[in-house]
Amino acid sequence: MSKILIRGAKVLGGEPQDVLLDGETIAQVGTGIEAGDASVVEADGKILLPGLVDLHTHLREPGREDSETVLTGTRAAASGGYTAVFAMANTFPVADTAGVVEQVYRLGQEHGYCDVQPIGAVTVGLEGKKLAELGAMHESAAGVTVFSDDGKCVDDAVIMRRALEYVKAFGGVVAQHAQEPRLTEGAQMNEGIVSAELGLGGWPAVAEESIIARDVLLAEHVGSRVHICHLSTAGSVEIVRWAKSRGIDVTAEVTPHHLLLTDEMVRTYNPVYKVNPPLRTERDVMALREALADGTIDIVATDHAPHPHEDKDCEWAAAAMGMVGLETALSVVQQTMVETGLLTWADVADRMSFAPARIGRAQGHGRPVSAGEPANLTLVDSAYRGEVDPAGFASRSRNTPYEGRELPGRVTHTFLRGRATLVDGKLA
Repeated sequence: MSKILIRGAKVLGGEPQDVLLDGETIAQVGTGIEAGDASVVEADGKILLPGLVDLHTHLREPGREDSETVLTGTRAAASGGYTAVFAMANTFPVADTAGVVEQVYRLGQEHGYCDVQPIGAVTVGLEGKKLAELGAMHESAAGVTVFSDDGKCVDDAVIMRRALEYVKAFGGVVAQHAQEPRLTEGAQMNEGIVSAELGLGGWPAVAEESIIARDVLLAEHVGSRVHICHLSTAGSVEIVRWAKSRGIDVTAEVTPHHLLLTDEMVRTYNPVYKVNPPLRTERDVMALREALADGTIDIVATDHAPHPHEDKDCEWAAAAMGMVGLETALSVVQQTMVETGLLTWADVADRMSFAPARIGRAQGHGRPVSAGEPANLTLVDSAYRGEVDPAGFASRSRNTPYEGRELPGRVTHTFLRGRATLVDGKLA
């Protein structure tokens, strides 16, 4: 493979350095490195980060290729600076067997824009009644380490306990979609002042918080790992903070949209703002930002949820829940966390690369930008400002809440094991 010299990049936001890639590996990091026979990327002070890792992506294949495919989803990932994504199990058929997770894994290998690690379902068919083939999925070629019924909550306490006990044997983790189903029947948006004024069914914060409280106690009881998907309320932050102070092995994620958008957006009745869990209040948004800054929330995960046009361009009540996010995530984090002084670029590397790779045990990802490490890298033009135009997305879907909104930052280059998947903002 050819050599690439990235010249004058601010590694993790520090002083400009040169980074030489030789094949799949970072060969040298320093100043004044001679290019020799290497092709040169002039970074001109752009930010160089380890390749981003998303612990929560919906690729939709198999079964909903009208929304997304592994190919289009991984192209979107590369465009957003990601070198690895974890693909959720709510496909058709559900990824609840070794056969289905291996299919998704091999599709990822074939297309090659980023590594795809399948997430296995916790229960058969996401029905919450009996455990899926957890051991078989882990032992398969896909080597599944994360299990989730995302889209649905594992609401049966006994099933959740058994899942935690089972995955403990091989160091796996259960990623819980915290939503008490009885408390959210008919829910359309966050329960609060706005829902009352609009006359829409409310989704109370306690529906999330009660499940998180139960599950951290279950994790403590069995000595296992639990991960909280798309944490969205100030109360949830306090529960996770308490659990961590107690030594419980819990991690949590927040989505970019929950760091920026509030339930006030729903006043437009635009279904692009309909998401699960719902957009919350300004108070919740501020609590989430503070928790991501102080480490209570471990990572940013996109919950990239593509939908075809007809599933979003309809009346609010009939619209599907979810937003695409892979191609805008880093920009939203820059605006909400870096430009507000809550995180440094080194912190961003932790929340969007090091920590998610560690939680999901993604081999070769979330590694330091230093000699001898895999050349999985992302180059970011943090000075860029521009309006979001979904027409230019690599994703098959366009259901973004940021259309027409100006966001900072743009990923210019992404390298997967030394091979450029994105060059000057264009897919290789």
